[in-house]
Amino acid sequence: MKPHISLITLGVADLPRSRAFYERLGFGVRQESNEHIVFMDTVNGLILALFPREKLAEDANASADTDRRGAGFPGFTLAHNVASPEEVDAVLAEAVAAGATLQKPGQKVFWGGYSGYFADPDGFLWEVAYNPFMDLT
Repeated sequence: MKPHISLITLGVADLPRSRAFYERLGFGVRQESNEHIVFMDTVNGLILALFPREKLAEDANASADTDRRGAGFPGFTLAHNVASPEEVDAVLAEAVAAGATLQKPGQKVFWGGYSGYFADPDGFLWEVAYNPFMDLT
């Protein structure tokens, strides 16, 4: 296996709502999208897919009854790195304006950077971070 992630799929409660949220944040919708699934481009080639939660659980042969998000931390976060602490705060504000919930405001963190978190309309957590030790932008 080549160590490469090409697509992340989020199981969402309301596909049109999630599509609108991510479009407001600047994600472009790919031509292959339809009323059942939305594929969105990122600047680095990774594709973010949005798919109804129940259908994603069915596709993965998993129980849709287990709402891990509702039971607490889902066990993963998505990350968006920027070039400065000021950009962290600006992106967090942009996400909130688009409909996100501010989970943790931007602040200095133990590892020497600056980061904060927002939750999208389905509760998926996004870290927005400035890392002065590694260029991830």
